[in-house]
Amino acid sequence: MHILFVEDESRIANFVRAGLKEQGIVVDYCDNGDDGYIRAMENEYDVIVLDIMVPGKDGLFILKHLRREGRNVPVILLTARNELDDRLEGLNLGADDYIAKPFFVEELVARIHAVVRRSMGDRQNLLCVGSLKLDRITREVTCNQQIVELTTREFNLLEYLMRSPGRVFTRMQILEHVWGYDFNPNTNVVDVCIQRIRKKIDPISGTVWIESVRGVGYRFSKPES
Repeated sequence: MHILFVEDESRIANFVRAGLKEQGIVVDYCDNGDDGYIRAMENEYDVIVLDIMVPGKDGLFILKHLRREGRNVPVILLTARNELDDRLEGLNLGADDYIAKPFFVEELVARIHAVVRRSMGDRQNLLCVGSLKLDRITREVTCNQQIVELTTREFNLLEYLMRSPGRVFTRMQILEHVWGYDFNPNTNVVDVCIQRIRKKIDPISGTVWIESVRGVGYRFSKPES
């Protein structure tokens, strides 16, 4: 899962990011609303967690413009203000949930999973390409009806590629989405992870699903029609 987290209080930001990382959630973090607004508008996220009171554009401004542009990404508002009017304003603007500070990270994780499950009613839960199936809810991968055991990182990488069969992704795009932070461009962690996935899937399917594009990156192949 890949989320955007906008929060200007560094203490809160640090413990939330650490807690989410432990759950295998990739976090893009911003400490102000201006940067958060740009990222929210330019990228695809599974969930956006917004503090209402941040420097620059506030959380309600970002939420309002997301919905105005037809972006239906689940949004959880996070704020120290817990008056009824504030909650109603956020919910009326299209927020999916609302958490008042202080809170436990475990509660935020549970609410993130809850809004994702609800949003999946309008999104594709099961990714199927040929004999390969990936369930985004149960996080189970099967190939020719055999369960394929993947690590969290391997699952996230495979899901990222399977969402767009035929599209070529650069190594840096994969690093930013799956690992969530910048690496040395010369690192081979993507190549190593790809090879591990191939060793688990290719012998079962008899097909090379993840193709190397020389000098660029990787793509998930489209099945022949």
